[in-house]
Amino acid sequence: MTTTGDNPGIEEIETDIARTREELAATVDELSARLDVKTRVKESVQQTKDQAVDRIRTVRDQATDEDGRPTPTTLGIGGAVAATVVVVLALTLWRRRR
Repeated sequence: MTTTGDNPGIEEIETDIARTREELAATVDELSARLDVKTRVKESVQQTKDQAVDRIRTVRDQATDEDGRPTPTTLGIGGAVAATVVVVLALTLWRRRR
């Protein structure tokens, strides 16, 4: 014995069940993604690689001019680093000979 007043109640229940199923499916998908450690690690590695590439590009852009040649500041720093390495090597060799 169904009356016309029962149909909206049934439709509401069916709509609620459909919405609940969609929410449950979304929750299960989210939990599955969280538990997929292998994929999460791959994504993390890729993100780290992308960040490293961006940083390298930034440093390279700061260290070179529009033509891709080193700026005077970069040459000065490079020269200072090279001189420091030579001095350290010379001191090391000098100490070993004594």
